[in-house]
This record gives sequence, C-alpha cells and structure tokens, in this order.
Amino acid sequence: MTRKVRAAAKLNNYKSPTRTFDVPSDVNGNPLRVSEYFGESVFDYQKSDILTKQDKKDIQDIISKNKDLTKDMADKFANAVLNWATAKGATHFTHWFQPLTGSTAEKHDAFFSIENGQPVERLSASQLIQGEPDASSFPHGGSRSTFEARGYTSWDFSSPIFLRSNENGKTLCIPTAFVSYHGEALDIKTPLLRSITQLSNIATKFCNLVDKSEKKEDFEYVEVTAGCEQEYFLVDKGLFFERPDLVMGGRTLFGAITSRNQQLEDHYFGTVPDRVMAFMQEVEVELYKLGVPAKTRHNEVAPGQFEIAPIFNRANVAADQNQIIMATMQSVAIRHGFVCLLHEKPFGGINGSGKHLNWSMSDSRGKNLLEPTDNPHTNYRFLAVVAMICEAINRHGANLRTAIAGHGNDHRLGANEAPPSIISIFLGDTLTAIFEAYSKGENYSKEGEDFLDLRADQLARLVKDNTDRNRTSPFAFTGNKFEFRAVGSSANVGIPMTILNSAVADVMNDMNVRIEKELDEGKEVDDILKGIIKDLYTNSSKVVFNGDGYSKDWEIEAEKRGLPNLRTTADALSVIADPKSNEFLTKLGVYTSAELETRYNVRVERYVKHRQIEFNTLINMVNKDILPAAIEYKKQLAESINMQKQVGVEAKVDMSILKEINEKVEALKADNEKLDSMLETMGEEDIKAAEKIAKEMMPLSEKMADTIAYLEENVSEELWSLPTYYDMLFIR
Repeated sequence: MTRKVRAAAKLNNYKSPTRTFDVPSDVNGNPLRVSEYFGESVFDYQKSDILTKQDKKDIQDIISKNKDLTKDMADKFANAVLNWATAKGATHFTHWFQPLTGSTAEKHDAFFSIENGQPVERLSASQLIQGEPDASSFPHGGSRSTFEARGYTSWDFSSPIFLRSNENGKTLCIPTAFVSYHGEALDIKTPLLRSITQLSNIATKFCNLVDKSEKKEDFEYVEVTAGCEQEYFLVDKGLFFERPDLVMGGRTLFGAITSRNQQLEDHYFGTVPDRVMAFMQEVEVELYKLGVPAKTRHNEVAPGQFEIAPIFNRANVAADQNQIIMATMQSVAIRHGFVCLLHEKPFGGINGSGKHLNWSMSDSRGKNLLEPTDNPHTNYRFLAVVAMICEAINRHGANLRTAIAGHGNDHRLGANEAPPSIISIFLGDTLTAIFEAYSKGENYSKEGEDFLDLRADQLARLVKDNTDRNRTSPFAFTGNKFEFRAVGSSANVGIPMTILNSAVADVMNDMNVRIEKELDEGKEVDDILKGIIKDLYTNSSKVVFNGDGYSKDWEIEAEKRGLPNLRTTADALSVIADPKSNEFLTKLGVYTSAELETRYNVRVERYVKHRQIEFNTLINMVNKDILPAAIEYKKQLAESINMQKQVGVEAKVDMSILKEINEKVEALKADNEKLDSMLETMGEEDIKAAEKIAKEMMPLSEKMADTIAYLEENVSEELWSLPTYYDMLFIR
C-alpha cells in the first residue's frame, strides 16, 4: 500500500474524526460540572450510609495512624465498600498492585458466593485486607524457586479504592502492596511507602526542632507531595499494527525522518486536532470519575506528541494515579482508533517523551517546605531544606540516575530534548547567589522587586520569578518544588520517588543530629541553620549547574567536578549491586539487602529481555520486509538497465542507483547476520550480556537503522510496505 493510498484510506475511515461518548449529565440531560461528578467512582467512607459517625472517626484515626485497624472495623469497612460497589453495578473485586514489571497487576474475584444454599454478594474483611497471588510467576530476580509460589497482597488504605468500568461491567480495585511469604517486598509500592514514612518522620522532627513560632502544638506530620506530567504519542491504530517493532517493543527500530518534523516548532502548544481533542476530553472525564485531578492538556514539541498533567497529591496517591492515567489513556485511545505510545523514544530524530516528577513536602500547618517567602534569603528553614536536597543529590546522584534507568530512557537521556545522564541540580540565579553568599560568610541583599517591561500599555505588569525554567536540567527548582525531569514516560514513578525520598531523609536525619547537639550547646536556631546552609552548599555546590545541560562543554565540566556519567542502563544498574552506594537505603529500612539484590537481578534481566525482543524483531523485519523490497527494486532497476542497453541507451543514472542500493543491501544483510549470531552466542541474561548489548549490539542495530533509512528514502514507495514516519506522525 503506497503512502497516498494509505492516507486516502485513513481519511475515508475517519470522515467523522470524533467519537461521541457519554458526558455525565443530570436527569434532564444537562451536562454536569466536573465538581459535581468528580470522584464518583472512588469510595468515600465519609459519604457512606452504613457507617456511623463514630465508625467514620475511627477510620480517619486508622488512616492517620492514630489507631490500628481492628477486625471489627475491617468488617464494617468491607461491608460499606461492598454495598457501594454493588449499587454502582460492580460484580468483581481485585487487589490492584504494582509488581516489579513496573506496571500493574490484578486477579478478579466475584462478589458472588453461595451461602447456606443461597446466592449472595460477599466481601469479607480478610478478602479486603489480604490476597494471595502466585508470587513465583512475577519477576523476583531469582529470590524464589518455582515451587515457592505463595505471596501476599496487603491493602494500602492510604490510597483510594476505586471502580474501573468497561463495556460490560465494573470491577472494584483495591490498591495493595505485594510481598513474599517471608515479607520481602516484591513490588514498587512497599518501598515507596517505607520511604514516605521515613522522610515524613525525619522531616517532622526537623520542623519541630527549628520551629520558632508562638504556636505551642508540635508539627504532627510532613506530607511528601508529587505531581507527574505525562508525555505520550498517539498513532493511528491501523498503522500501529502494520509496524511489528511498535507492537513488539513500543518503538520504531528504524525510519527515515520526514522533511518537516519539529524544526518549525509549530506543533508545541498548537491547536489540538479534533480527533485528538475528543480523545483528551474522554480521558479527562474518565479520570475525573476516578478522582484523578487532571489539570492541563496540550500539544508537545514533536508531531503526534501530547501531554497531560494532574494537580499535586500525596506522593503515594500521585504514584497510583499516574498508573491510572497511563492505563486510561491506553484504553480510551483504542476507542478513538489510536494507540497511545508511552515509550520514551518511539521515533528517532524527534523528541522523546518524559514524565516530569514534580516533588515537594508540606507540613501539618499547610506550609510548603519549598515555598520561599518574599525574601527567601531570610527564610532559613526554606534555605536549609534546599541545601539538604542539594547535598542529597551530591551524595546519591548515582542512585537517582539508576532509579530512572531503563532500555527506553537510554534513547532519550542526553538527546536534544532531555537532560543528560549526569545528575545535576538547577537552582536559578537568585537562589544560587544567596547560597554563594552564605558559603563565603557574606550576607545577601537584593533591593526592590523585578518587573518585566513588556513595552505595551495594554499588557498587565508581570513580576519576574526568582527562578527561570531550565528544561536541560535533570533536577530543577521551579519556584516552590523540584522537578525531576529525567524520569522516563513509561516509568513507574514509585521507583525514582523512593530513592529521592530516601536520599533527602538520609541528609535530613544527619542534620537533625547536628541541630539537637547544637541546641544543647545553647546556639540559636537561626545561627544553626545558617551554619547548615553554609556547610552543605559548600560541600554540594559541584552538583549545582544552571547552564545548558545539553552541551558537550557541560560533560567536560562535569567530569572535572567528579560527577558520575552513567550513560547506559548497563552502566547505571551496577550501582544497585554496590552495597556501599546503597547503605543509606538499608540503614533507613527502605530496602533490605535481599530486596536490593532482587531488584538488581530483575532489572538486568528485563533490560536484556527487552533488547532481545527488539533485536529479534529487527532481524525478522529486515528479512521479511526490508530486503525483499530492496531486492525487488534492484530487479526493476536491472530490467530497466537491460532494456535501455537493448535500444542503445547508456543507463548511467540507473546503474549508479543500482550500485548504491546493492552496496546497502549487502551491508545490511551482513550486519543482520552478525546481529543474529551475537544473539545466539550472548549467553545468560546477566550484567555481562547487558554490557555487551549496550556497547556492541546497540551500536550495530543503530548502524542497521541508518542503512534501512537510506533504503526507505531511495527504494520505490510502491515497494515499501511498512508505514513511514510521515504516515504515523501526520495522519490524524
């Protein structure tokens, strides 16, 4: 099928580019405001008609950890959930958990049961609290034998229970952790919850130690908060299934870049196409029902690329909601004739997709610990927290790099749209100047307020922020939060959030010891904090970089500063195997040594398997699609040359093209056989295989991709059966 035929077929299929769907409405058919149906598919115990006022108070105390969950209360809660869910049409429930695959898993059980010969619906306390999936069938890194099948899911009552709808019914989803028979975490959620608990406790202690307000009550808690900006691509479903590489691995393994892709920068924030807008609107309706506060939507830089971002939430809930967002987008996309691609680099030569993890902390009095006052240089608590975060990046930057490592992110990090694999921190000119002054024992002073002169009377006067936005920084301060920009679009944010929480908790814990000691010595709180600010920034300033993170000059400078540059996943995963690098994680109780070993083995194995799938797919596509098309074109050229010779015409152009095509075909055939041979002799799925893949096999596959791109651009379009970048990125 040629490009013109393919495009015409798509236009005919989508004469009406939008899909209608049911917008929530009242009894008269009038559309409801979002606030009127927001969270309708989320269980809210406060609205339950079955639970008493005392029950609701007890549940609140359990959630806030002031009380333990009793069997009696679990029974009451389960009964309330059952009545709510069945009244909304749910027939099954599932323990919704996040194994080491990085996605979610579930096994559905019916409420339906037979008791005393009678059909009933039942959800017991034990069914609510605990499940038992087969632990040996999920990634476990060799920590379990096949016969050791028992594993447990444990209800996470800090995350909302929700209903997921499909065409023929609804399922009650109970967020849970997933652990082995011996209590080892086999999931992403359990270490995240541990890290949140540790950071909350340590940060609460810090706030109480340095509190100088007249309020007598202590800070009760510090909440870790997060919001994840999710980038993604949409590709026509028909074209998606014509590309085996997209189906098998989520990215194109080759493709000739189009003459106009993103260089005009006209797609970014451009008008959203109607069909895409219909998809976005349905996604938002589904998310609002599920209590996910979707806030922004827009075109991203690359053609066919878009973004959705929610409002901040508690860190654990934000991580769960990001999984819900990804799953919702993928299911809704199919209804609109799209496939939603979450891979970090589905197309070469244009921007890939990230998932910017916005992170902060908030105390029990409602104050954001990263919110500076009008005069940030006099807000010592704020500056001390930022200094501790700088030191956390300094101490544990390699661990943060490992947390975002993956086969997909390797294609994105260091490219022209993503931060490099060097972990540094951006503070902006004002904060950097303040810290530089303190590190030299000087006072920082700044007069007045900066305004932007727009030189137009019709425009409002704008106050200039204390920080610019640096899109080239992997970890940037953006006014009242830090933005971890290096996280990949397909990643489960629970992993980088766990490491970030733990890194900050490690430094803050050390500073709490110092503060207690110096308070006992009679020092004033402000003087103690100023000393911490000076010492920590002096020690960690090497990780502060406000310039262009994309530049080669920064790589040279970072090497001089001694910052690690773990370029590939194979390089980064070695950090997990280093007990010294991970000592802070075991010391805080976020991971055990055995759990770290499990994660090392699982992540190495998954990296190798993903690449094996890609290489096998590439080999097959070369043999079945690329070489046959090129050989047929060679045949046509040879026939043309012979015909011209018969009539006495010198076919110089045809001969030149034939020679060039033939050279590329021979080179591609040789490289394909070489890649196949390397696959067969690769051996075990271990770190040696991962290193061979990163250093030898990936460069070879990329060389093959360049050869195929040449053939795509020069072989007759009628012979090229695979959808091209033109088709996939521009047909809407």
